[in-house]
Amino acid sequence: MALSASLHLRQSQSLVMTPQLMQSIQLLQMNHLELTQFIAQEIEKNPLLEVQSPSDEASTAERGDSGPQPEEAGSEIDEGAGEGDVYDSATSRSGERLSDGLDSDFANVFPDDTTPQRADAPELLGQWKSMPGASDGESYDLDDFVASRKTLREALIEQLPFALGSASDRLIAQYLIDQLDDAGYLHADLAETAERLGSASEDVTRVLDVLQQFDPPGVFARTLGECLGLQLRARNRLDPAMEALVGNLDLLARRDFASLKKICGVDEEDLIDMFAEIRKLDPKPGTSFETGSFETIIPDAVVRTAPDGGWLVELNPDALPRVLVNHEYFAEISRSCRKSSGEQIFLNECLQNANWLTRSLDQRARTIMKVASEIVRQQDAFLMHGVDHLRPLNLRTVADAIKMHESTVSRVTSNKYMLTPRGLYELKYFFTVSIGSAENGDAHSAESVRHRIRTMVNQESADAVLSDDDIVDILKKAGVDIARRTVAKYREAMHIPSSVQRRREKRALARVG
Repeated sequence: MALSASLHLRQSQSLVMTPQLMQSIQLLQMNHLELTQFIAQEIEKNPLLEVQSPSDEASTAERGDSGPQPEEAGSEIDEGAGEGDVYDSATSRSGERLSDGLDSDFANVFPDDTTPQRADAPELLGQWKSMPGASDGESYDLDDFVASRKTLREALIEQLPFALGSASDRLIAQYLIDQLDDAGYLHADLAETAERLGSASEDVTRVLDVLQQFDPPGVFARTLGECLGLQLRARNRLDPAMEALVGNLDLLARRDFASLKKICGVDEEDLIDMFAEIRKLDPKPGTSFETGSFETIIPDAVVRTAPDGGWLVELNPDALPRVLVNHEYFAEISRSCRKSSGEQIFLNECLQNANWLTRSLDQRARTIMKVASEIVRQQDAFLMHGVDHLRPLNLRTVADAIKMHESTVSRVTSNKYMLTPRGLYELKYFFTVSIGSAENGDAHSAESVRHRIRTMVNQESADAVLSDDDIVDILKKAGVDIARRTVAKYREAMHIPSSVQRRREKRALARVG
């Protein structure tokens, strides 16, 4: 058959990943900080976008501005709801802040956070009302008047002029101070430091010896043994026996007391006293100072107790950026631009991108709400009774219940947090593997089993340390069908030593006590 060219018309369907679809997927898995940074970048590029602050919401409602808004509805979860029940949306709370309702629903765990009951309370109240901003009804933050804590670098810089007089030595010292981590350890290579600063290695070593005498004791150490040794030297307790002990911390971690007694040249009673001295030291001396920047976790969803005894799930307004499209500005600029000009084409693209972003944020909020509500429904026993009642749960179960794909649920639960009456948890915390029941009952969650193992180990005494076989027997009596190797794997994952090591440690601690 001869080959020939021909033209055919064919119609087919295919899934195309457009750039906007890819960005929608990325928005879904962003945490609060990443989402805020992304929106800030979009606002810089798009003049039609603006972020509405909570103080502007009242004025926006008065003006009657409209635009796509993220859904902030709550979902009330009934304890006795079945698998196929549909949950009603509660009243939208778009104008509320998270802090407005927490005090009324959650018990205050700070006993000192109460109204002053002193005799001079009226005078104090009068002074409070006379403070700037108090007469206007604004909340006054006393943290603005609290002196900031010093950082480790600031504390060391203050001691520098009294210890080193040479300008070159101070330059070396400042470089070494900048190489410290938050715990106060030095990770810089001295030879590389000398080469980079153009100094002699002896000068760098001499300056480091001076810096290691700074307060707090233990800073500028390169290893844990050196850190403990510097603290013992500051207490005048670094004798040869102590020096041998801090030089063999690996034996101490393995609870090899027989080898330690031989290396240190002491008897058992002296070794116990040395252990007590080591326990008084600070392995991270730099953490007592103010650390650098850190990220505050903001919950994406909040779970409260409903009046009917169920659970009320709400999206956290603080985690929902309120992005609006300024249609008035678009109409004003469009009137002064020709339809065929490049400015009008740019404005149309900005409007299209702005509308897409608001719709994507709204869809992201709806998806988070659906996943959080289903997790609360599945883990009702955990919220009522604690970790021991955490049910095994996988992504497919939640995806089938909310009619979404598993990959979507996986993206939603990444780096998202939920504030519950039992604490703040990442959404992925509620997804654990299933462990069978020894009595053909309901399966047990792996996290609840780990919690039981940890509780049993914490409650054991020096004379009754549980082996892995003992833990298996206890769990089987409680209805958990688990193998010994699984117990060992969970124990090692929780950094719990073996029964032999725990017995040595508990006996040593008992003698110290």
